[in-house]
Amino acid sequence: MSGHSKWHNIQKTKGAADAKRSAAFTKIAKEILVAVKEGGSGDPANNSRLATVIAKAKAANMPNDNIKRTIDKALGAGSTENFESVTYEGYGPAGVAVIVEALTDNRQRTAPEVRHAFSKCNGSMGAPGCVSWSFDKKGVIVIDNEEAELDEDTVMMDAMDCGADDFEPEDVCFTIYTDPDAFNDVVKALEEKGYTFVSAQVEMVPQNDIKLSDEGDIKNMTKLIDMLEDNDDVQNVWHNWDQE
Repeated sequence: MSGHSKWHNIQKTKGAADAKRSAAFTKIAKEILVAVKEGGSGDPANNSRLATVIAKAKAANMPNDNIKRTIDKALGAGSTENFESVTYEGYGPAGVAVIVEALTDNRQRTAPEVRHAFSKCNGSMGAPGCVSWSFDKKGVIVIDNEEAELDEDTVMMDAMDCGADDFEPEDVCFTIYTDPDAFNDVVKALEEKGYTFVSAQVEMVPQNDIKLSDEGDIKNMTKLIDMLEDNDDVQNVWHNWDQE
């Protein structure tokens, strides 16, 4: 749930240990709770935010029973969990732009922890808007093609027919970009054509990437991402570090 290196994301998804997978499911469940409460409905057909989170959950191989159980929990009269969305922005080593999206029930806990991660890794947390101007919000759908079973032209035509804005082929995967408002419709249309996804979510996509050559910077940037992702309050970490 971080960055924008497609192959890096696929490696993380496929190689996730049980503990990492469980943590990912816990974070997605939190997003489902918020989506149901804020959208006022447990039906994704009537709650676009919930539909977006469910697409993300399915791509992460979260079991349908878990998804349904979380929706039922959010709809329950006894549900008292309240989280608010908070976004932090800052700079990693060598000026790498970083956006941290969190869902928290205690800002006084989350903000210092995020700030500590930045400072610990030779970075700094900045003011709202300091780096978000250099990112574009897009729906991003990644389809695995590591075994080269899919035909590039066919996938591209299917994606465009389903309403995608752009298509980017790589040796091991295809990445499809959509307008955020069209994301759910494109996901549904591709699913109906039989496609499954390595990842599917609305992301903050960097307009330009930064390559790191200094080993110390690479080590610190890796540590920063790990520290942020290990924080229970952090949902997503977006950055413009080119890890490929």
